[in-house]
Amino acid sequence: MKAAVLGCTGYTGMILLRILGSHPDIKSIIPVSSSKAGKSVLSTDPGLGADLDKSGLAGKTALTRGCCVSLDQAVRFEPDVVFSALPHLESAKLCTPFFGKSVVIDLSADLRIRNPAAFQKSYGHDAPRPDLLPSVVYGLCELYREDIKGSDIIANPGCYPTATILPLAPLAQRSMLKGTIIINALSGISGAGKKAETMLLYGERTENTCAYSPGKSHRHTGEITQEIVKRDASLNVLFIPHLVPLKRGMAVTTTVHVQPGIDETAVEEALEETYRDAPFVHLLKSRLPETRDVWGSNRCDIAWYQEGDILMLFSVIDNLVKGASGQAVQNMNIRFGIEETRGLRVHGEL
Repeated sequence: MKAAVLGCTGYTGMILLRILGSHPDIKSIIPVSSSKAGKSVLSTDPGLGADLDKSGLAGKTALTRGCCVSLDQAVRFEPDVVFSALPHLESAKLCTPFFGKSVVIDLSADLRIRNPAAFQKSYGHDAPRPDLLPSVVYGLCELYREDIKGSDIIANPGCYPTATILPLAPLAQRSMLKGTIIINALSGISGAGKKAETMLLYGERTENTCAYSPGKSHRHTGEITQEIVKRDASLNVLFIPHLVPLKRGMAVTTTVHVQPGIDETAVEEALEETYRDAPFVHLLKSRLPETRDVWGSNRCDIAWYQEGDILMLFSVIDNLVKGASGQAVQNMNIRFGIEETRGLRVHGEL
């Protein structure tokens, strides 16, 4: 298969090149960056560590001779799958030449929120392509696997929503929760993307932790709410994100009241039933998850603890892998009938 990566010089694009470069079913990679077109991929990302002009990324960039290409050039290569790691509000528009011709996996938020009014509330702009929304599948792999198999447009979930929704969805689906769900989420700095902003500077973030954009002011609140409320409309969501001095990694602690009669055993049974055949979801029964355990992997580790009618859910992911690029490749695997774990790491790095 031929795979194009739009926005290959950002963090998610760089991770995609690494994953696809070792994926056995990807025969060629088309690295796309209009601002870097004609420049060697290695010059924009020396970490790839290969002479791309001669050998290619694992022998897979021969189509572009190891150089980034423009969007127009990428269209002419007719890729089987397109990964768009472009900015929000631009991605869906720039993917237009590929719709109907390639499978498009959009890592931006442009197609994630089904209700255009809810999108406008979250992002302060009109939904970029509301006409496409009826045909888009939300690509949270473990919950929408069957839908993904037949979709040509997949909206890859955000990192905060992935880590938050996975432990909550099975319980909301079974009406086991009540009231307001309080979500405290900690993210590494790479979750903000590769951009020059004062608040992301090393001097601002090292030895420093803070909450930001709490509640409805955070753009991911709408995405999380969409997926929870569709399962139980009686629930409310209070989302409180924090920046922590990590390069990558995400830890989410969620607190919620449970319905009468719900105990830890019932929670365990619901999670096990949902994720029995999910290779990238690990349910921990004897310890709490840590970000270092999933670093570099496409895994989400989940644990739970209950006191009275208060349930605490704990989840961790690598925000650049399961929270972005790894999940995008997992979506590709499912869509093309490839083994779900193909080319992806289940084990974290030391």
